[in-house]
Amino acid sequence: MFFARKPAALPTRETALPGRNQPIPTAAVHFVCARPLGAEAPAGFETAVFGLGCFWGAERIFWQTKGVWLTRVGYAGGFTPNPTYEEVCSGQTGHTEIVEVIFDPAQVSFAALVKLFLESHDPTQGMRQGNDIGTQYRSAIYWTTPAQEATTREMTAAYTTELAAAGRPSPVTTELGPRPHVFLAEDYHQQYLAKNPAGYCGIGGTGVSCPLPRRVG
Repeated sequence: MFFARKPAALPTRETALPGRNQPIPTAAVHFVCARPLGAEAPAGFETAVFGLGCFWGAERIFWQTKGVWLTRVGYAGGFTPNPTYEEVCSGQTGHTEIVEVIFDPAQVSFAALVKLFLESHDPTQGMRQGNDIGTQYRSAIYWTTPAQEATTREMTAAYTTELAAAGRPSPVTTELGPRPHVFLAEDYHQQYLAKNPAGYCGIGGTGVSCPLPRRVG
């Protein structure tokens, strides 16, 4: 996941790569849980989308979390339809690397997943994450319900306060918005660290804890 320095600014719809009409081929089955990779959320379950740098390590922290039913990695937040990994890495699609998470809220709350997200990377770094530099590594939370939006806004604001209190005054730069279209990444990226246990993982947090909201949702 190491590449030369990429553009630090997002392309416009007009300057983004054109992409293609057909999805990029990917895995049929989740390598860890053996569920269909393209499965819909079961009744009563929820879906959320998180970007926290290199999606190899990011996906693992979620599939290892109790209550998470399915994870899959892909690209979202940009303009190019059905991009390849190489196109996303060029910085000319506008997409960031994401993990789509389907979870059972009876076992793990959305707030608990946001806490895990915020504590597992540095959400103040803008268009990078550690040594991984480029717009495709920007931090992002894309919600799927109004309750998720309220929790996201409350917790990211609270985390900015916690970081400042810990001597880290940089504000959270996480991109916030409703779930855009998610384009699934290629087969070899799905559950990468389960297939390659010694593979690269750039995930690393700030060491600052994020409080859960009084209303956990």
